This record gives sequence, structure tokens and C-alpha cells, in this order.
Amino acid sequence: MVAAMGVMFIISSVLFFAVFIIVFVKCISAWNKNNNSPRLTVPATIVEKSQRYVSRGMGAHDDHTSYYITFQVESGDRMSFLVPWPDYGILVEGDTGRLTFQGTRYLSFDRDY
Repeated sequence: MVAAMGVMFIISSVLFFAVFIIVFVKCISAWNKNNNSPRLTVPATIVEKSQRYVSRGMGAHDDHTSYYITFQVESGDRMSFLVPWPDYGILVEGDTGRLTFQGTRYLSFDRDY
């Protein structure tokens, strides 16, 4: 019985570290890809805003909300970006302007007035 628990502990530890390493490598890969992508500025329209609330459980102090905006560019393609709260708060669906991004990283949106 004790040997079986030891094996289970080893297997679960290996799985935990394997998942951690995979997630770490994916994050570094995305960061590197974004850094090596060109900065593009294109005309775009805001077509959707959304929020995703992440709860860490009862009493957790690190709950947070992520803010996303979906833009439609002239070709008709749509792209969603994680955006900072100040930008999310002042931009409205239907706004048109110039979207600046690098890979999957949102940089800015300058509205037409």
C-alpha cells in the first residue's frame, strides 16, 4: 500500500512538472513570436467587447477580470485582443479607427473623430 502511494506521488509530481514546463514553453514561444512579428497599423472597427472573470476560489485575493475587444479589419477578418482596462473602458462597439498590434499583442487603437 505504501509503495503504491509512493508511485502515485511520483507520477503526479512528474505530471505536474510536465504541465508546468509545457505551459511555460508555450508562453515563451508566444512572447518570442510576438516580439519577432512586425508592428502593423490597420483601419478597423470594434465589433464586440467582452469580459472574462477568473475566480481562484472562495476567499482568494487574486481574482481578476480580463478584458477583450474584437476588431474587424477592412478584409472582413476579425481579431480579438486582450486589452488593458483603460482602453476597454473608453472604447465602444462601433468605434472606427486605426488598430496597432504586433502578432497577437494589442498595442493601441486610435479612434476616428
